[in-house]
Amino acid sequence: MYNVGFRIVNDADEAKDVLQDSFVSAFKNLQSYRGDSAFGAWLKRIVVNKAINLVRRRKFERLPENQDFDVGEETVVDELEGYPFEVEKVRRAIEQLPDGYRVVLSLYLLEGYDHSEIGEILGIAESTSKSQFNRSKKKLKEILEGGTI
Repeated sequence: MYNVGFRIVNDADEAKDVLQDSFVSAFKNLQSYRGDSAFGAWLKRIVVNKAINLVRRRKFERLPENQDFDVGEETVVDELEGYPFEVEKVRRAIEQLPDGYRVVLSLYLLEGYDHSEIGEILGIAESTSKSQFNRSKKKLKEILEGGTI
């Protein structure tokens, strides 16, 4: 759960705070756990929500909601195939992404949410989530290829 929070907030101390707040919230609201999903999944959702709320308070950069950013489905091509990136280098590159990009990338790739769920969680359009995800991949590739890590 700590790793889930850390990937979203990108700060060790804030991730610890998110984790603590999440456990307190979970225990206070234990009666609302209906058993529809595994307890871990329920707790993970609390952690994700607390982490996102913290990032929102930092007023991360988001795309304007009043513009149409409809992005079509793209063909999945592993553009990084053959690149000798180490896991640690990729982790550091992800940490360099702007908050908005990092949050969407983490929720989609690492936490397994789809774009409609991400849109619901962040209060953005599904197309905005897709757009931010595509931009985050491009920015991540630039960071990795640019050797700025």
